[in-house]
Amino acid sequence: SVPKISSYLSSISFVGVVLALISAFATSHFMILEGLSGTGKSSLCSYLYGQRGDYRGAILFDNEDISRFDSSQWSDIRQNKISILFQELRLFGELTALENVWIKNSITKFKTREEIVRLFEELGIADKLNIRTAHLSYGQQQRVALIRALCQPFSFLLLDEPISHLDDKNSDVMRDVILREVDKQGAAVIAT
Repeated sequence: SVPKISSYLSSISFVGVVLALISAFATSHFMILEGLSGTGKSSLCSYLYGQRGDYRGAILFDNEDISRFDSSQWSDIRQNKISILFQELRLFGELTALENVWIKNSITKFKTREEIVRLFEELGIADKLNIRTAHLSYGQQQRVALIRALCQPFSFLLLDEPISHLDDKNSDVMRDVILREVDKQGAAVIAT
């Protein structure tokens, strides 16, 4: 079963409790973080991805304190060890769905074009490949952002509200794709 961590605590308490719980978190695990809005779930993802450092305590990655990582170390981690689907997606609206994915894949060279197109097909957005993301619904944009997140090797996949705008059918398909891709890599998932 998937562990769920629920919290009605303040943001600082929530993050502290969660960090204590995931301190021994390893690959091949799946954790869902639940909590009220404003309790720190997205902040935690930002901390784990190295985008924010306004926390107390230490976060260790491979037994090293992430606050001491330089930009070169973070670049390597973000290309090879941790992938993220941001809550706000961070797509380029003027680019097509495929171009948004291809930007990342051109750096990582992790998937073939055929594999990427197959993911678009599986997620029901193959007809959106050449449409600017600004013209897609938010649910369609979430699926594009997931494909982009899967275009790299990773030990940890951070998913910040990945299915908030999807119906049950599309949520199930997305879940199946995530589980398959994570299983292929022997990776862990932390989802809010």
